[in-house]
Amino acid sequence: MLSRVIAVSASGLKSTAPLGAGLVQASRSLHTSSPSLAPVPPLPEGGKVRHGIVPEEFFQLLYPKTGATGPYMLGTGLSVWLLSKELYVINHETVAALTVGTVFVLAVKKFGPSFASTMDKMEEEKTAWIEDVKDQAMACYADAIEEEKKEQWRVEGRSMLFDAKRNNVSMLLETNYRERLNHANHEVKRRLDYQLALQHLKVRMEKEHMVNWVEKNVVGSITAQQEQESIAKCISDLNVLAKNIQAKATA
Repeated sequence: MLSRVIAVSASGLKSTAPLGAGLVQASRSLHTSSPSLAPVPPLPEGGKVRHGIVPEEFFQLLYPKTGATGPYMLGTGLSVWLLSKELYVINHETVAALTVGTVFVLAVKKFGPSFASTMDKMEEEKTAWIEDVKDQAMACYADAIEEEKKEQWRVEGRSMLFDAKRNNVSMLLETNYRERLNHANHEVKRRLDYQLALQHLKVRMEKEHMVNWVEKNVVGSITAQQEQESIAKCISDLNVLAKNIQAKATA
């Protein structure tokens, strides 16, 4: 009975005008799209209410037309209309509902603040724990970013090291090439010097052989008489030369 009355009242009020954030949210269709992996923004804080359940927007909606007592008169008239039309019949369920509502209101009034403070404390602890986890994760990510930057710097240095090694290898190859070229030049020069010395030796031997051959033939062609005449001629030339030197000395 109570559920039927609430459904009828909600449909009647919703057909006239929006009643507030609660009924508007209840009338919306469910979100059926695929879930997103993006961070969910925090839920907005609830609006102001009167008497614990009636939204402030409902009073603000009726205030320009009915004044300050309009919402209360609307609620009273609606209740009287429901009772007069026997859309809602007072029975034992009504007494039970009033009893449960009274107990609920008293429980909320008595235990609500302490329960709210306990829940707020638990929420603060949970929020602090989440913030701590977030800070630790951000610190880990910051360290990972720094390590990645260091690795990138090492990679850049590695390219420079490879360039230096390539330059060293190129210098070693150039040095080896120069050494082999110098060695080849030395060997070629040594062999050319050997060929030149060999040619000089050959020319000198030919000259000596020619001189010896000429001297031998000349000596062999001179007779004993020619040798004596030559010796006598030399002795006479020496005597004439000696006389000339003496004459020059005495003069």
